[in-house]
Amino acid sequence: MKHTFFILTALIMTATPKAHAQQPDFLKVKATEQQLDDVMEIIDTTVLKVKLQEVESDFRQDSSFLNKLRLGIIYHETALNLSFLEKTAFKGYAKKSYDLLTQLADSPATPTEAQPFITSYRASALSLVGAETRKLGLVGDAFLLFEKAVEKHAAASYLPEFLRGSVAENLPWFFFAKRKLAKKDFQSIIGKQEKNPDYAGWKVMSFTYWAWAKRHQGRKYRERALQYLDRAIALDPNYQAGRERAEKLKADF
Repeated sequence: MKHTFFILTALIMTATPKAHAQQPDFLKVKATEQQLDDVMEIIDTTVLKVKLQEVESDFRQDSSFLNKLRLGIIYHETALNLSFLEKTAFKGYAKKSYDLLTQLADSPATPTEAQPFITSYRASALSLVGAETRKLGLVGDAFLLFEKAVEKHAAASYLPEFLRGSVAENLPWFFFAKRKLAKKDFQSIIGKQEKNPDYAGWKVMSFTYWAWAKRHQGRKYRERALQYLDRAIALDPNYQAGRERAEKLKADF
């Protein structure tokens, strides 16, 4: 949800055909998520810089699979939140994230339950590489990776649709046909959450409810959009997820 417009104004999505594949075990995926939660969706840049140093230090002391995955994710968060604002200090972190996650994705030793995180963040990191380098071909490649991640892992993890939707919603207006994918992805997450309250955590759902309302500002959806904005606010009492954005959007309503 933290993908900003100026980061992705050059991004172009590719078409995504429907497909189905075997899903990883939900409970194992959730257990892995608990080990990664503190390095995911960090919007406070001060906290992010501290966490980056912490995760890098942990990896230097112990280059285990888990620490390598955490490093790949924190590099993604750094690229997303810092590299486009502080280009000199943090330039290239998207590529660092993509390279680390590619190593894990290609390793036969990687456990199945970790793949939703690896494939989703790898795709998002590649889209950031494309934005940073202005190589639009990489962006097309990123959405091919997103499609595979959604196909294989969306039933067990919110992450493929959440990250893909976050990128898609911030495409420039003239890619309106492509931006529709954001509606699809966030609605899909909400639908799965209604069936299984454990599907996604409070941070993700706060962002997701805000994103849904942002994409449904017409009179037809006004009542539901306001309900979702209230949920986004209630889930985030300490302003660590979508509350600030939700409050601003609600005021505009």
